[in-house]
Amino acid sequence: MTSKNVEYLTKEKHKELEEELKQAKTIKRREIAEALEFAKSLGDLSENAEYQQAREAQAELEDRILVVEDILKRAMIVSEKGDVRNSSVVSMGSMVTIKKGDGVMKKCQIVGSEESDVVNDKISNECPLGLAIVGRKVGDKFVVNTPKGNVNYTVVSID
Repeated sequence: MTSKNVEYLTKEKHKELEEELKQAKTIKRREIAEALEFAKSLGDLSENAEYQQAREAQAELEDRILVVEDILKRAMIVSEKGDVRNSSVVSMGSMVTIKKGDGVMKKCQIVGSEESDVVNDKISNECPLGLAIVGRKVGDKFVVNTPKGNVNYTVVSID
């Protein structure tokens, strides 16, 4: 499995996705099947808005099931503490404090794209900042190219 095909997940996110998949394949599929049956009972399917809506919901659910199955198939579980063998280098799961060129400090965790959540300071390893910071050490300076121009950062600490 090449690193490009790997989906990095914490144990918690992996468990969450497994539960989502279980719910989708059982409860949600059954609910949509019932909605389709009810809509069919209303008559002419060509002008039946309920039927069309249920079919769209079914397609969306099946698409999500395929996506989640693919993510779980490619998943690699990472520690919430980063690579404990080498905590001096930013890696998946690391909590990192960085300082912007203007002196503003920011603490963030490096996570896989499925878990990224900027509001909660969870930065994807695939976003520009994530790509630039993984592999760095305390004291390393690096630049991230953003739509507003280049931003300079320094790694302050790795927890």
